[in-house]
Amino acid sequence: MNLNKAFELEVASEKAMLSFGARLASLVMPGITIYLRGDLGAGKTTFCRGFLAAFGHKGNAKSPTYTLVEPYDFTDLSIYHFDLYRLSDPSELEYIGWRDYFNQTSICLVEWPEMGEEILPKPDIELCIDTRGRLRRVVCSAVSDKAVSIINRL
Repeated sequence: MNLNKAFELEVASEKAMLSFGARLASLVMPGITIYLRGDLGAGKTTFCRGFLAAFGHKGNAKSPTYTLVEPYDFTDLSIYHFDLYRLSDPSELEYIGWRDYFNQTSICLVEWPEMGEEILPKPDIELCIDTRGRLRRVVCSAVSDKAVSIINRL
């Protein structure tokens, strides 16, 4: 299986990033972990807002920069949005009980995964956002076997 399978697109607006988040959300299932990489202001949280809206979340979806994780509970699953930007040591994840979030009935969206990569599980999908002025180049890559079919359907 080709785990280097990737989908690329250029995103020119906040609306387009929200739309892409919703599109990917329509294809995933519980048990998926998505790492989001990109500079500050790249659109990682905007992507997450679109992703959550596709599951029916109404209202603000804030970045959990200070709380590290924000839970969103839906009828059939939970989505956990992590922002590890302010994490000073990966061991701090133990204090929030990170293992409880990564399971077969949840989807985990992890911004700044490099801050906790030493102890977090490997992702299924890796989303890399490269900024070029207002334009964003998004590369969505399959990292696990179960993610290949998701990327193929994008």
